[in-house]
Amino acid sequence: MSAKIKIIPFGGVRENGKNMYAVDVNGGIYILDCGLKYPENELLGIDVVIPDWTYLRENKDRIVAVFLTHGHADAIGALPYFLSEFNVPVFGSEMTIALAKINVADEPKIKKFDDFHVIDEKTEIDFGDVVVSFFSTTHSIPESLGIDLKTDEGQIIYTGDFKFDQTAKPGYQTDYARLGAIGQAGVLALLSDSANAENPAMNASEQSLAESIEETFHYRDSRVIVACVASNILRIQQVFDAAAKTGRKVCLTGKDLEKIVNTAMELGKLTFDADLLVTTDQLDDLAPNEIVILQTGKMGEPIKAIQRMANKQEKDFNIQAGDLVYITTTPSHAMDTTVAQTRDMVYRAGGEVKAISDELNSSGHAYKRDLQLMLNLMKPKFLIPIQGEYRLLNAHADAAMELGIPADHIFILSKGDVLTYAQGDMGLGEGIDVSDTMIDGIGVGDIGNIVLRDRKVLADDGIFIAVVTIDRKKKQIVADPKITSRGFVYVKANKDLMQESSQIIRKAVQNNLDNKEFDWGHLKQDVREHLSHYLFEQTHRRPVILPVIMEVNQHHRRTTKEKPGAGATNEKPVTKSAPKAKAEQTAKPTHKPRRNRKRRPTKKTTTDNA
Repeated sequence: MSAKIKIIPFGGVRENGKNMYAVDVNGGIYILDCGLKYPENELLGIDVVIPDWTYLRENKDRIVAVFLTHGHADAIGALPYFLSEFNVPVFGSEMTIALAKINVADEPKIKKFDDFHVIDEKTEIDFGDVVVSFFSTTHSIPESLGIDLKTDEGQIIYTGDFKFDQTAKPGYQTDYARLGAIGQAGVLALLSDSANAENPAMNASEQSLAESIEETFHYRDSRVIVACVASNILRIQQVFDAAAKTGRKVCLTGKDLEKIVNTAMELGKLTFDADLLVTTDQLDDLAPNEIVILQTGKMGEPIKAIQRMANKQEKDFNIQAGDLVYITTTPSHAMDTTVAQTRDMVYRAGGEVKAISDELNSSGHAYKRDLQLMLNLMKPKFLIPIQGEYRLLNAHADAAMELGIPADHIFILSKGDVLTYAQGDMGLGEGIDVSDTMIDGIGVGDIGNIVLRDRKVLADDGIFIAVVTIDRKKKQIVADPKITSRGFVYVKANKDLMQESSQIIRKAVQNNLDNKEFDWGHLKQDVREHLSHYLFEQTHRRPVILPVIMEVNQHHRRTTKEKPGAGATNEKPVTKSAPKAKAEQTAKPTHKPRRNRKRRPTKKTTTDNA
């Protein structure tokens, strides 16, 4: 009986990062990577973005396991959020699992999760319909693996992040023989890294990159601040080696980096002398040409941390005159503007900037010829370019067609596409809804497009608040509108604008008060529409308008004094068993009469939560 296979991307296609792919074989769902991506400029206030798992929630009983290719954030970053909902086993290499445990330990809900399984390139796991095995690849982190799902219809291969480097050291080397053997056995579909597909030039070898770092340290007489991704273990090793050879000491920034360095050292993935590292307090005892500061930033993203250093916002590390900021990571194309702004900030602070990519073609991803070599080794029937924006996926498709792969055997997917293989044919079936889940502080998925739109409007045009007090019973405005503006215009310099706005508010409110069918929602909307039209006409800006309507309630309570009548008497109470004087004494009031007190009108306030 032939297997029915579905391939569903939850991220990693037509975008940078957030790699996550599901392969459904006869009803069993195999998850390949579980990554996040860092927000781009328009995602105001968002910390990170993770995949949307609505479909997986509806099919959680069918999830077999999660398989990880390596320990970078784009492959394991969303794992803590995923495991808080799905209790499934996680497989990965020793280094990958160690980094995954660090991520999971920071999530209170799942800090006790222990269903991790360490595998290597020799591991083979039989799940019945699918046999899962692995193969070694070269990347900027040790023990990076590709994943092989062997089905009755053929093998489905997921490369993960990879490149080919003949000078790679043990722990980073590609197993070419294994790749050839997989290709000979027959590959049904290849999900292959496209992040560097546009680049026609060969990547510089890691040996050349290590020499460049050492040369930079040697010829600089100032402090060197190295910007690096925290989980880029290979680059960190090269920084340590270069510092040791040039007589410099290394200071680590942040607990996250210290955890990763200590973990890698315990596993033997990082090697250096203990006296190479110094603390912040020890920096004052060193000359500038003896110092290397390794900055990886929060969550391993160094660029924003460099910005804070340039703006003197870091507690212990700020950029000083003469410092060299050495960017040894290669940011994605989506970060080009941010990196340019960061360079400018550094120069304003008196420092200099150098990027390793300025001189060498550095990347942890396969360039065009590497991708074609992988295709020649695997000989897949179908190709699914992944991990990159559309133009990169398209460049990968073009490179494949140069090798003779038919265009109708190449699928450039979107998130939520369902690529189905049955009875020898592969094609797109009915898709599923897959959006982005945005993380803002401790909120997971509670920020949507409406909130982001409001944040953008606030950032661009500011806020305009109008406070009005009304008396609905008398149908009149009790107090003149009070206007407050933030981020819109300078109030004192725009008195005419404010006065006219006040008149517009009074008119809109009075019209609603005169209306027999008074409605709070209609009142606020009416104020908002009239103000918005006027303010845009005068300023060509559209601030967020927040009407605050307060109502005066002038209905007094009745006093405690009672008139003679039913249930009332003018006689003083008398107790038979007590003398008359005693009875009169007990009848005296023990508190100030309420009739002498004055009561203020109470106010009812309504605010616009829209």
